[in-house]
Amino acid sequence: MNSIQKKILVRIRILGAGKIHTSKDFLDLGHRAAVDQALSRLAAHKTIRRLGRGLYYVPRMNSTLGIALAPDMDAVAQAIARKTGSRVVPSGAVAANWLELSPQVPAKPVYLTDGKSRSIRVGGTVFTMKHVSPRDLPLGSPKSAMVFQALRYLGKESISEATITHLRKRLPAADQRKLRKDLWCATGWIAEVVRKVCKSANCSGAAHHG
Repeated sequence: MNSIQKKILVRIRILGAGKIHTSKDFLDLGHRAAVDQALSRLAAHKTIRRLGRGLYYVPRMNSTLGIALAPDMDAVAQAIARKTGSRVVPSGAVAANWLELSPQVPAKPVYLTDGKSRSIRVGGTVFTMKHVSPRDLPLGSPKSAMVFQALRYLGKESISEATITHLRKRLPAADQRKLRKDLWCATGWIAEVVRKVCKSANCSGAAHHG
């Protein structure tokens, strides 16, 4: 194992299992060709797994069953965003399911992007990246944008106190702080819901109305 392989492996182990990696994540350790070659060799030796073209990970294991867990779909999407240098936001249906606000699992996950439209197969799942105008992508951090998308998908009339309580429990304090900072990105009723969700995080800020 050469020097760059060792450095990459050390970083991957520090970050922990389940993280999705791309060549771009390691360009501070060496030239692109050397990084690509190092990742390919690590995958060939089954030290890491190749998810798709340019995507690698070390799976988390189910300690009870002793089997590898499927990679987190949102983590895959964000890795694709880093790889392609574009913004990627889950569609409303994907966001609602990921946040456990909807039991429906989209058969084909659709993500919106300001990059090129494309389909990417990761294991047995095909990701559809649908190009939209940058103005149609919700602003804010990836997690905040996901919340905004899910709420918009569910619709104002479907939001109840139970929904707000669920999101408050589902989102860690760090994500609630991001929501607080990104509150200005939300419009009208979505901003009001977000305020209630992160009430305990002392959300404040002006919202755009529309």
